[in-house]
Amino acid sequence: MEIIGLRPGLRMLRFPVGAAYLWQDGDELTLVDTGTADCAAEVDGALDGRLRRIVLTHWHEDHTGAAAELAGRHGAAVVAHRREAPVIRGEAVGAPPVLEPFEVPIRQALPPLPPAPPCRVDHEVEDGDVLAFGGGAVVVAVPGHTDGSIALHLPGPSVLFTGDAVANVGRTMLGVFNTDRARAVESLHRLAELDVETAVFGHGEPITRGAATALRGASAATG
Repeated sequence: MEIIGLRPGLRMLRFPVGAAYLWQDGDELTLVDTGTADCAAEVDGALDGRLRRIVLTHWHEDHTGAAAELAGRHGAAVVAHRREAPVIRGEAVGAPPVLEPFEVPIRQALPPLPPAPPCRVDHEVEDGDVLAFGGGAVVVAVPGHTDGSIALHLPGPSVLFTGDAVANVGRTMLGVFNTDRARAVESLHRLAELDVETAVFGHGEPITRGAATALRGASAATG
């Protein structure tokens, strides 16, 4: 795992597959996504304050895998959209993606991921809810990648956590492996309307300056 400081209070935890993010308010930490189940020890070693909450953008194994271990160890509250919560708890099975032709070889080339152990969800959120970190983190529903995918918008520091609704691999673009591409495109268009300086993604390089311009470009290029 690589730890990358992006701006005051925000660090990227880069894994072999995907990324998670630590937001710091004083000595209180919020972890956005967790990496796969085998990343828990490395994430734990990166914590330098009290882990208050874990926010899961969606149920996929590379985002929720370490959540149960970290939440249990630190007593952190786990937050997810109400549509994702049953899958994260292990009570339901998430819908598989509907692959576009160009996505098939990408999917085939990925290494197998360890399954995510079931994890409690303490706080089920909806679009527009506000979480108590970063001066007020607004939950933005971005269905399409999964039914209950969320992004997080921090208007004060002008930061956006996109989850897998957007990727930035070579260019800023619609995320791949969606269950409903039409809804995913609508979600991308919605995120492109936000005024953000910094955007961070489940996959790809963060944008620390001028993120709104990149998001608008991706939105315009996606039909």
